[in-house]
Amino acid sequence: MNEMNNRNVLISGASIAGPALAFWLKRYGFTPTVVEKASTLREGGQAIDVLGTATEVVRRMGLLDRVHEMSTGKRGTSYVDANGKARASISSETFNGVGVDGDTEIQRGDLARVLYEATRDDVEYIFGDSIVELVQDENGVRVSFEHAAPRTFDLVIGADGAHSHTRTLAFGAESRFARHMGYYISICTIPNFLGLDHWELDYNTPGTIAGAYSARENTEAKAIFAWASDPIDYDYRDAAQQKKIVADAFSGQGWQVPQLLAHLDDAPDFYFDAMTQIHMDSWHTGRVALVGDAGYCASPLSGQGADLSLVGAYTLAGELAAAAGDYTVGFTSYERQMRPMVEACQQFAEGTGAWYAPASNTMIRFRNLNVRLLPYLPWRGVIGGAPQKVARTIAAKDYAA
Repeated sequence: MNEMNNRNVLISGASIAGPALAFWLKRYGFTPTVVEKASTLREGGQAIDVLGTATEVVRRMGLLDRVHEMSTGKRGTSYVDANGKARASISSETFNGVGVDGDTEIQRGDLARVLYEATRDDVEYIFGDSIVELVQDENGVRVSFEHAAPRTFDLVIGADGAHSHTRTLAFGAESRFARHMGYYISICTIPNFLGLDHWELDYNTPGTIAGAYSARENTEAKAIFAWASDPIDYDYRDAAQQKKIVADAFSGQGWQVPQLLAHLDDAPDFYFDAMTQIHMDSWHTGRVALVGDAGYCASPLSGQGADLSLVGAYTLAGELAAAAGDYTVGFTSYERQMRPMVEACQQFAEGTGAWYAPASNTMIRFRNLNVRLLPYLPWRGVIGGAPQKVARTIAAKDYAA
């Protein structure tokens, strides 16, 4: 490659997209710095799939064996009734292709740790701080931090999630880009009191789903709650209020829902948010660009968040390197390459809620019937392979290191 320009790059966010981008930028001769608002690496979150092109990206990073070691190993999911009787079951491989061609499921926090451990020795990480102001000029981006002294970087990349503060500073209010998908979701770690063995159990009532799946070799479990709702006015800093919202939404339900709710107060990693997509005409403005959920969140309904982050980081770094650091060319090429996958993933999320949390008992029974019949249907490959197809919308280009 040619001599790199604009080498010094600040990345905001140390979840999936940020460390993945730092990995590739460092390989191509850039000097990335990652700033993370949390004081330590955030370990929580739900299980996420690494599928299709993202699997190839992780393979090229030399991290696929490590990701497989950290895999949840989940074998499948059962939909149960109020008495705990399984009404339909499906294997992970049939449902989304996990286990095919090296694709796998891993806890979000575990994948974040794998990426952090692969970069921490030669990438500067700043924990417990955040960006408060960005000022661009012809020489770079002057960045003011909440705690650290101001610094100037050649480029700034927002990899700080769907509620990206970097995006707000550079592009405007979140309300301009966020699209509520009609659902909320809450996840937390709980004891594996159901004795789950690499399996997930889900219970539906109209418009809701509550469930649990085992994690970390069955030593713990994750409780998950999701439900249909119009936008809710709440304080994102008030976890107690959020837990009450979840408890109210699932009050009086059967099966093991009361026991799942009882663990909310003791959960070490309670998570609550709307299922939201981010739609933007452009993911860059001047020297600032966005990657992953910050620029194009497809919502948990897509099941492709990690894939978009990994492929997006790989593509952004590769296109910047191919342009020898010329961000006016690299950012534009990155958007052109990624846009088809982003659109496919966001479209895939449309209507998924009707399958995940059916709106009526009739639709719940219809969903369960389809799950039971899926292994025997001649078009099972089309249905079961849909996540795989979306995850392979674009191929991983070859960028010379």
